[in-house]
Amino acid sequence: MKILQICKKFPFPLKDGESIAVTNLSKALKTCGAEVSLLAMNTSKHYYKIDKLPEELSYYNDIWTVDIDNQIRVSDAFKNLFSSKSFHIERFNSAAFEKQLSEILQQEIFDVIQLETLYLTPYIDCIRKYSNAKIVLRSHNVEFEIWERLTANECNFFRKNYLKYLTRKLKKYEIAQLARVDAIVPITERDLELYRLLGYRRDGLALPIGINLQDYQYDESSFQQPLSLSFIGSLDWQPNIEGLLWFLNGPWKLLQSTFKDLSFHIAGRNMPQELRKYESKQVVLHGEVADASSFISDHSIMVVPLLSGGGMRAKILEGMALGKVVLSTRIGIEGIPAVNGEHVYIADKPEEFKSAIQYCLTQHGDLKEMGRNAREFIGNNYDNVRLAEHLLAFYHKICNLKLDKKEAEPILAS
Repeated sequence: MKILQICKKFPFPLKDGESIAVTNLSKALKTCGAEVSLLAMNTSKHYYKIDKLPEELSYYNDIWTVDIDNQIRVSDAFKNLFSSKSFHIERFNSAAFEKQLSEILQQEIFDVIQLETLYLTPYIDCIRKYSNAKIVLRSHNVEFEIWERLTANECNFFRKNYLKYLTRKLKKYEIAQLARVDAIVPITERDLELYRLLGYRRDGLALPIGINLQDYQYDESSFQQPLSLSFIGSLDWQPNIEGLLWFLNGPWKLLQSTFKDLSFHIAGRNMPQELRKYESKQVVLHGEVADASSFISDHSIMVVPLLSGGGMRAKILEGMALGKVVLSTRIGIEGIPAVNGEHVYIADKPEEFKSAIQYCLTQHGDLKEMGRNAREFIGNNYDNVRLAEHLLAFYHKICNLKLDKKEAEPILAS
């Protein structure tokens, strides 16, 4: 099975959910016997200086990258007001990228071309022209749904109506792409069901983000220290900023006034200036950290205050794998069937956050047990290789190919 994975940003280093999802899956596919190659945009927003390819990505058969300038410009946004095209998608249209893709497809034959997110669908026509491979949309989120939620939460009248306009065009575009791909592989069952409701009738498989549990060392030492909260995530992703500001202006104020010794630690790349005003003795801004796992492990409770996200949060899976207590909104935990009070705590209102923290402060023994439950839950449901086996079987089915024994049984990665 030969697979070409196409990404809208270079999936390294592993500091955001998309990169984790892309890299973990491709590595597991290789472990299961597939041959995986990568074509990635190297965007101005998430530029990775490639002097030489990272050793961690050596499992790819081939890697190609194309530099893309996808900065948001006011002039482009203004012009788009008079266009029927989606501004979200237009930012990833590139003649240079299409040229590189066409050259690859004229030199190589693939069974499956896996588009990582909706933003790669503008290249479907190019793929059809030069390849007979099955085109699979690996949907990380129902994209328009995120923007519908952001729009609903926006208070500024002009910005709200502008977002509504952009979201309407994005939704129309996303629904249209469902008829253009051969199969979809959303990250959650909920997203697959939503696509079905929107009219999708072809093959589909819900496949969550997978992780290797052995990569996450369980450490209970944080539970012996004063209780502290952590947040980690890309701080240039709008739902993260929206949720974090909401938490700081709402639940955190209540927690801060009630629990004088409670601290809140925030980490993530591209931290916006507007967060600086919240920095204090109790609110510690770390910026981008060298080791996300160490940062998460240092704090007992991981807070995920999302209001507008979609798909699945890889950082929640990592936090649970590390045996931490996750305190999340319902939207934050969406797509992960963890049980409230057994694997995680769920809160949506300031008083619910207060009640959860109050309980945690008096139940350190139970927190350790919840951490163990969370880690076991991840091991049972999100094993990376097991999920890759399911995906390979699905790909053989849509390609009408027989599953070879070497692909049915995981092999040691070289």
